[in-house]
Amino acid sequence: MELGLPFETYVEQYKYKYLALYHAIRAAIHSGRLPEGTRLPATRELAKLYGISRGSAAQSYDMLMAEGYVVSRQGSGTYVAEGITVPKQSPPAEAAPLLSAWGRRLVELRDESAEVRRSELAPPEGTISFADARMPMEDFPYDEWRSALNYAGGSGGKELSSGAPPEGALELRRAIAGHLRFTRGIQAEPEHIVIFSGSMQGIVLLFQLLLDPGDRAVIEDPGYDGIRRGVSATGGIPLPAPVDASGLVAADWDARLLVVSPSRQYPTGAVLPLERRRALLNWARTRQAYIIEDDYDSELRWGGKPIEPLKMLDDEGRVIFVGSFSKTMFTGLRIGYAVLPPSLTNAVVRAKSLYDPISPGVLEQRALARFIASGGYGRHLRRMTRRYGARYQTLREAMDAHAGGLFRLRPCDAGLHVYADWLQSPAEYHAFRQAARSRGVLFRDATVYSCTPGPPGACFGFSQLERANIEAGVLRLASAWADMQKNGKPGMMEREYF
Repeated sequence: MELGLPFETYVEQYKYKYLALYHAIRAAIHSGRLPEGTRLPATRELAKLYGISRGSAAQSYDMLMAEGYVVSRQGSGTYVAEGITVPKQSPPAEAAPLLSAWGRRLVELRDESAEVRRSELAPPEGTISFADARMPMEDFPYDEWRSALNYAGGSGGKELSSGAPPEGALELRRAIAGHLRFTRGIQAEPEHIVIFSGSMQGIVLLFQLLLDPGDRAVIEDPGYDGIRRGVSATGGIPLPAPVDASGLVAADWDARLLVVSPSRQYPTGAVLPLERRRALLNWARTRQAYIIEDDYDSELRWGGKPIEPLKMLDDEGRVIFVGSFSKTMFTGLRIGYAVLPPSLTNAVVRAKSLYDPISPGVLEQRALARFIASGGYGRHLRRMTRRYGARYQTLREAMDAHAGGLFRLRPCDAGLHVYADWLQSPAEYHAFRQAARSRGVLFRDATVYSCTPGPPGACFGFSQLERANIEAGVLRLASAWADMQKNGKPGMMEREYF
């Protein structure tokens, strides 16, 4: 796991990077994000994370050690010192909960329910599918997970009959709070975290609470199509906002809600720069609006600097941070969560109780809490990010060597797929997809994520494929293009979505 600090913010304030790092860590200790006894990364790891020299990282630690903030233990590492007095701070100004009429009804009524179902199409045998993007189950640490499940059930299964409140098992909310505090720099308290059956359940419930019929909600274009459908289903009006190479383009939208994926934009993978993140927060402050920060699969990051989440920069309680374990663990584990502003927590919990009076999957929740607290989740993430990084590199090298004239891969340092721009004509793109399918290779058509017409693009998932299959799949793409040249470049064919 990596240490999440507002490094970019402090670099703007201090001339030297070692001073920026010193002040960032010092502030994290004072705020309680780094509690006493926390083991800090080695100087080599810290230098790699933030793109500084190892000497600068060591100098920062020396300054912190001289002032008594950290201690060094021979052969063990550097730790936050014990006995540091953390000053009490006044709570930040909270935005008033702007609940919709439907949201107010949800809080008051308890006679409705909802269920979200999803189905996937399995590719034919022998097909190499880049359309999928999941964790291969042969890579999953079964033994550690089984041990966590046994622990969660209690001695003799005595815990199997006990439930959890609508907001979820307390031990999992505590584990998530600690995980986010260390890895993302988010000062999350367990009482402000609500567990959902997947992140989309939480997002749609928030739409119901925060949008009146006819209210506008800003969504990314391109972006996850489930967000657009969720806004429409709750009576809101989706307001598509363009995405460029740096992510969402900020504007003064006439809206009361924004859904954004700043750490890894879906589907392009763009990382929102600090100045744009601040612009979004300024917009929310001016418009008295909320921002839903979708942290989709950004934890699976093998390169680049740690990203400061919007939630970390928010000092007015306007950002709702939404995350999920379905990509980092396995698809069948339908556990998502939201870190809420205190002003919204009670309303969200009461609304969720309409759907889940008793939080579902309590055994899995407790097992996940154990898995996180024991360090198993962190070890699993480190293994997977190394493996996915290697597979991404294989895909990029193969595409450059054999299909560089067809696709240009966008920069990517995290996640399970990479976005690619099509370099030929739109008519040839649709014909090429059919030719590739005939060659036994699939990829996702990225145009399904766009609200407005634009140039063709594709998404290539690589996490589930071994090196040999990745290389073979790219060679099949090259062969499909050769087939088209041989057959005289057939024109546009009927679209088929995989």
